[in-house]
Amino acid sequence: MTDVVPTVALNDGNLIPQLGFGVWQVSSDDIVPAVSTALETGYRHIDTAAIYGNEEGVGKAIKDSGIDRDDLFVTTKLWNDQHHNVVDAAKKSLDKLGLEKVDLYLIHWPSPAKGDFTTAWEQMQEVRAQGLATSIGVSNFHPVHLDAILAIIDTVPAVNQIELHPTLAQRELSAYNASKGIVTEAYSPLGLSEDLQNPAIIEIADKLNRTPAQVILRWHLQKGNVVFPKSVTPHRIKENFRLFDFELDKSDLKAIDALDAGNRVGTNPETADF
Repeated sequence: MTDVVPTVALNDGNLIPQLGFGVWQVSSDDIVPAVSTALETGYRHIDTAAIYGNEEGVGKAIKDSGIDRDDLFVTTKLWNDQHHNVVDAAKKSLDKLGLEKVDLYLIHWPSPAKGDFTTAWEQMQEVRAQGLATSIGVSNFHPVHLDAILAIIDTVPAVNQIELHPTLAQRELSAYNASKGIVTEAYSPLGLSEDLQNPAIIEIADKLNRTPAQVILRWHLQKGNVVFPKSVTPHRIKENFRLFDFELDKSDLKAIDALDAGNRVGTNPETADF
């Protein structure tokens, strides 16, 4: 099953599985069984973060799985209060994960009110230099933030992880990322479930005998996004992996593309101050 997941080339020469498993808001009680089910299903890309408070559970599930470390892709993220302490923060995350390195380490938010994200990006270079992360990138960065870090250091982030779903398609930001050689990762890929109720999505799902979630996730894959749905329900985890035995046709893609309405369900990175 793992062979069916395509990989996407990063600008540093590394590869990232296009489909992963997200663990935002997965509790300490649910994290080990959820990640274990994901790994048993075939997911090999796990996306966590320091602020999620579940890195230890992710690490335990990885250890218990017996899967070779080289067959896994693990992402974690630097929280906003550690922009001046990046190397130590990365080491703390690795200690919780029980890993010697992560495959991808991200600045979680630019937090422009604090004005420290450029310093964080400078220090991220040392994280990679010390072998604590194979690739480095950012999350929730808009062009203004990306321009600011690239004006200081010419290392281009490998990825930019952003809120992206059918009713917030982020075409301009995705195009900007592509122009810089940055891979776009989509979080909240289902619009925190709101997009699942859209009549156009439901119509396509009924036509294809698929779930609305499968239709949206397949849309992401065909758009070229890296995507990592989250669930703690075993049958949903398995359903969300079954994306590689069908395709959306041009009319389906066009119908979903037409749903873009600027419907942000999370925080706007340009005004976030936490």
